[in-house]
Amino acid sequence: MDPEHPRAEAVGVDTSSGTIVAVGSHEGLTAAHPDADLVDLGDAALLPGFIDSHSHPIMSGMMCREPAQWIAPYVGYPSYADVTALFERLETETPAGVGLLFNGLDRTLQAAPELTNLDLDAFFPDRPVFVLDNSGHEGYFTSALIRQLGWADGKPPADPVGARFGRHADGTSNGRCYELQAVMAVLQPLMATVLTDPLLSAAKWYRYMAENGITATTEHTFGLSLLPAITALGSLPDSPLGLSLYHMSTEPDPTAPLETSAPEAMVRKVGVKLWADGSPWTGTIATTFPYLDNDTVRGAGITPGPGGEAMMNYTRADLDELLDSFAGSGLQMAFHVNGDLGLDIVLDAYERALTRQGLLGSDHGWRVEHVGAARREQFGRAAALGVGVSMSPFQFVYWGDVLDGTLFASEIGSQWQRFADAIASGATVSFHNDGSVSPPIPLLNLQTAVTRLTGSGTLRGPEQRITLDEALKAETVSAARHLGRGDEIGSIEPGKRADFVVLSADPYTADPARLVDDVRVLGTWRDGRPLDLDAFLQQVAAIDPAQHADLPAHAAVHPHC
Repeated sequence: MDPEHPRAEAVGVDTSSGTIVAVGSHEGLTAAHPDADLVDLGDAALLPGFIDSHSHPIMSGMMCREPAQWIAPYVGYPSYADVTALFERLETETPAGVGLLFNGLDRTLQAAPELTNLDLDAFFPDRPVFVLDNSGHEGYFTSALIRQLGWADGKPPADPVGARFGRHADGTSNGRCYELQAVMAVLQPLMATVLTDPLLSAAKWYRYMAENGITATTEHTFGLSLLPAITALGSLPDSPLGLSLYHMSTEPDPTAPLETSAPEAMVRKVGVKLWADGSPWTGTIATTFPYLDNDTVRGAGITPGPGGEAMMNYTRADLDELLDSFAGSGLQMAFHVNGDLGLDIVLDAYERALTRQGLLGSDHGWRVEHVGAARREQFGRAAALGVGVSMSPFQFVYWGDVLDGTLFASEIGSQWQRFADAIASGATVSFHNDGSVSPPIPLLNLQTAVTRLTGSGTLRGPEQRITLDEALKAETVSAARHLGRGDEIGSIEPGKRADFVVLSADPYTADPARLVDDVRVLGTWRDGRPLDLDAFLQQVAAIDPAQHADLPAHAAVHPHC
């Protein structure tokens, strides 16, 4: 991914420093370094390690790796019948009284009902069980969990600010909770009993990302309560991921310097995370266009029509005040925003703040995240402001068929995630998977961006296709720039870290529509040595789980998006 030297036969690595010292021909490098050890990868292709530019690995591991159950439609449960079959099997196989935790029910894609305690009691009559909606904004739970929570007469406490508990007509819980504070009030106590080794659960997500070729990522909802776990994982000799931290703007001092004993290459703080609007799948994004009026939209609990500025989490004055507080810190600003109106407002606020701080024209690294509904001219404006664009191919591949003509008019839905427009604007574009919202599979991101094929194999918005080279940049060099690490990782060049992914075949010779079938990840390297992921999990398992017993309570208060 070095434009001056796009291909080479050999790479020379200084294993003492973990850096690349030379790239060139096999003959030339062996002549220059006759005493070097030789590793022959045969027919495999060596690329820079993939970079997921926006993720949540700690919470993802706890909610998506065993003992938790991940039931999203794209990880083996395409229909609600598949989910209920798992319910029935686990009720039979799990010892009596042991709680179960499920994550990823998708009412839009699985045609699942909005569950109540009575629905779940039919599967789990005496078991504490919690099912988290795929959006993360809603949860469902059994009567046994209601009893375990100790709610007087089965009635929930008063609704938290900005959240609520579902109730039957008599005031008792109906096994539903909505929005973060209510969801966590129910979920945290169960997590504490189900997750016997939460650090190991988090480590399993690290491993999962590495198995898909990722060597660097972010924690995009970092808070200080997560630092002990992040430090512990980042300090292990076979830890596979370098982590860049984006501190939540809702914490008391998100611009304070980071203090950690982990190596800087493994853990560093680079930005502040803010939220402009919500999720496309819950109808909470700020758009100039409407949701359509049909059974799918209403079944997902979405009100037809445009969300407009009412869907913004902050007023424009609030945004200006926040940016005035953080912009002089030297850290990146990173705004979650999906709707086109939301992006207009964020770019307005960015332009004002960048101007006031004298940062226009500098390499400030400010970003916008997701931007599913962004219009063509908005990418040009982001490029002019020097704002990076981190895009979400997973929104198109998993939801593209319902975006186009069901959630939105085809002229909107078919263009969701405008890859070609973003690249053509000159903006720096990266891709991400926002774990646990979707599986961290960079090869699928590449396949999607190059072909514009949805998960059903349907071609939608073909004019937004990009080249494989452009897509690979979004997973390597451009993603490295978005993490503020463009001078360290992202390409195979002398002086950069020797972080690699080994692929079974050259992706440039593969059928673009079959990348995930025909190209496999054989392994990853960090600092010039192949990583042993079994050894990594063994190193984590050797840590006393009691040291991180409170991790579920800390991680659960961190939203995913």
